[in-house]
Parts: sequence; C-alpha cells; structure tokens
Amino acid sequence: MGTPEPTDQLALSYVIPAYNSSDAIEATLKELGDRLQGTHSEILVVENGSTDGSPELLDKLERDWQFDGVELRVLHSEKGLGHALKKGIGSSRGSSVVLSADDLPFGFDDLDEAQKIGLNKHKVIIGSKAHPKSDMDRTLLRAVLSTGFLVLRWVILGMKTRDPQGTFVLDGTWARGVVGKLTAPGFLLTTELVYLAELEGNHPVEVPVKLRRIHTGAGSTIRVFHDAYSMGIGLFKIRKLHRRTHGR
Repeated sequence: MGTPEPTDQLALSYVIPAYNSSDAIEATLKELGDRLQGTHSEILVVENGSTDGSPELLDKLERDWQFDGVELRVLHSEKGLGHALKKGIGSSRGSSVVLSADDLPFGFDDLDEAQKIGLNKHKVIIGSKAHPKSDMDRTLLRAVLSTGFLVLRWVILGMKTRDPQGTFVLDGTWARGVVGKLTAPGFLLTTELVYLAELEGNHPVEVPVKLRRIHTGAGSTIRVFHDAYSMGIGLFKIRKLHRRTHGR
C-alpha cells in the first residue's frame, strides 16, 4: 500500500545511508547544512549496523545541530544499503527526496541539474555516471565492467536507464508510494527502484555529474566474478517479482 503521505511536508529530504561513516559524515552534514539552510528541508541519516562509533557520533551531531530551517534526523535500520534507503524514503517528508552517499561523491551537481529541469517535472532524476557529459575519470577496468553490467541489466530486465546506481532526486509522493514494493536489501535497491519506474512508464532522466577530486584515482572495490554473479541473480529475482506483479 506504500507509505501515507505526510501532512507536514517539507521542500526537500536528503537521505544519507551511513555505515562506518565516522571519517566522512561530520563534514558531509556541515556541507549539507550550509547548502540547505533556510529551505525548510530535512536530512535523514540512516545508520545501518556500523561498528566504528558512527552511532555515537551521529547522536552528538543531532543534539548539537544548529542550521536554521534544516532538520537533522538520525534513523537506524538493518545492515545493508537497501534497508537504509528504504528506511529513509519511507520516513521522508519532502516534496522531493534526494538519495546520496555519506561523502557526497558528486557534490550538489545532481541537485543543481534537477533544479534546472524542474524538480516536479519527473518522478526520477539520476545523477548518472554514464551520462556522456559526466566527468568520472574512470579506469579502463571500471569502464569495461560498467559496460558489462549495463548489458546484463538490458538482457535480464530490458532496462533502458544507463546508470541505475547513481544518486537520485525523486518525486517524494511517488517514492513513498513505491517504497513498500522494494525488496532488495543491498546495492540493487536503486536498480529495483528504476525498474519499477520504467514498468510504470516513468522513465528516469539522467543528468551529468562530476566525480569529486577525492574520489578520482581511487582503486576499484569491484570483485569481477562475485559481483557479476550476485548482480545476475539479483536481477533475475527483481524481474520475476515485478513482472508478475505488473503482468509483463
């Protein structure tokens, strides 16, 4: 049935999953507070099973928060990116909902581009690493793997979106309405979200982003065979569940 629409709706909700994020989260929250100050918005940090002191740090940051017009809420979920994103979306109150990472890998490029084209014109806007104007400074290995994963998604799901694992700017009402249908506990949650959008005819709009300098040149954490196998199994599960539901 989805999540009921909140009556005290805000302009924007920023959802930030946090797992062992003590090195980055304080600077990220300050940057978000500076950007959103006075906008009647909220930041939802969803801690999910950290072991590095992140929960204690987040509790302190929440107590000491002093950015006018921006509410900071610290939530908790089961371990896993998918669980954290679902918790954040379901708890959000914003007219628009941004899904990003604990270190804001693209800064505010995604939000800036979404605001240019209109936050309310599309259900799903993606800060896309695959956009031809994006600046990613990718290694050859990562570029090859990204192309392989793109083909895998197209073969299994028929997905037209090139990067369903970027950052997101979502229509809040739509996102809270579909969050109850999402099942992936891990990194495929956003792919599942995009697949649902495409099945409904809400084709995502991909916008260019630039990877921040701190990320460029970083080594890949992708485990080729393990990740390809996990993605393939996960994509088949997503297809089986949602094609049956949508009669396709």
